[in-house]
Amino acid sequence: MPEGDAVYRAAKRLRGALDGRTLTRSDFRVPRHATADLRGHTVLETVSRGKHLLTRVEGGLTIHTHLRMDGAWRISPAGRPAPRGDVVRLILANVEWQAVGTKLGVVDLLRRDKEDLVVGHLGPDLLGPDWDAATAVRNLHEAPGTTIGEALLDQRNLAGIGTIWRAETLFLARLSPWRTVGSLSADELENVVTLAHRIMDASKDAPAPVTTGDSRPGRAFFVYGRAHRPCRRCGNPVSSGELGPRSYERLIYWCRACQAD
Repeated sequence: MPEGDAVYRAAKRLRGALDGRTLTRSDFRVPRHATADLRGHTVLETVSRGKHLLTRVEGGLTIHTHLRMDGAWRISPAGRPAPRGDVVRLILANVEWQAVGTKLGVVDLLRRDKEDLVVGHLGPDLLGPDWDAATAVRNLHEAPGTTIGEALLDQRNLAGIGTIWRAETLFLARLSPWRTVGSLSADELENVVTLAHRIMDASKDAPAPVTTGDSRPGRAFFVYGRAHRPCRRCGNPVSSGELGPRSYERLIYWCRACQAD
C-alpha cells in the first residue's frame, strides 16, 4: 500500500495540475457518484492527510480518495486517452491537464465541513502541519499490550506510516517489532516517532523512498525487502515474518541481532 510519502507526492502532483484551474471534466466512475458533475468548479487545493487525499473545490465540496493497495493518480496533458477497461475510477481535467485516478480504493464526494467523517479518526500526520510527537506518544500509550510493530501501523496513533517505514524506523531505533508498547520507556517511544517523522520527511520529495542515502536499486533500505541478506550494520541475515492478528497480518523485516527482544 502506498505510504504517507507516496501520498504526499501524489498530492503535490495534483496541486500542480489542478489547483486554481476550472474543471472542464469530472467523470466519477463509481456508482455512488456517477451523476456528480463538477464542471465549472475551480479546484482550490489538494492536501494529503496520512494515506488519504482531499481535493477541495468551489462550492464547499471535497473529493476524498484513497489509493489503498494498487491505486494511482496519473497526470497528463488534457485530452490524452484514458486507460481502457474498468481500472479508471475518476477523471478530473481542465483545459491544460487531466488527472486520471486508476484502481482507487476510495472515491467519495462530501461537503468540506464533513471531512472529519473520513479523516477525523487519524492521529497526527507524520508529514502534515499538525505533526505532534507528544500526541503520537500519548496515542501509543493507550494500548500498552500491543506490539510496537502493530501500534505503528494503527493510523489512529500516527498517520502515514506503513510497512516500509515501520521496518526502517524500528531498525534505526534498535527495537524488536515484537516489543510491547508498555515495555518501552517514554524516551524510547519518543525516539521511535521522531525517527519515523525524520526519515519520512527526508524522503517525501525524493523520487522514491530511501533511508540509507543510496537510492540505487537494492540499496535504498536497511532491512525492508532484504530477507536473508546481510544486515548492513552487523552482517547477520535479515529476518522476515508476519505480525498482527489473523487476517490482519502484515509483513515485517528486522535484524534479530540488532533488534533483540
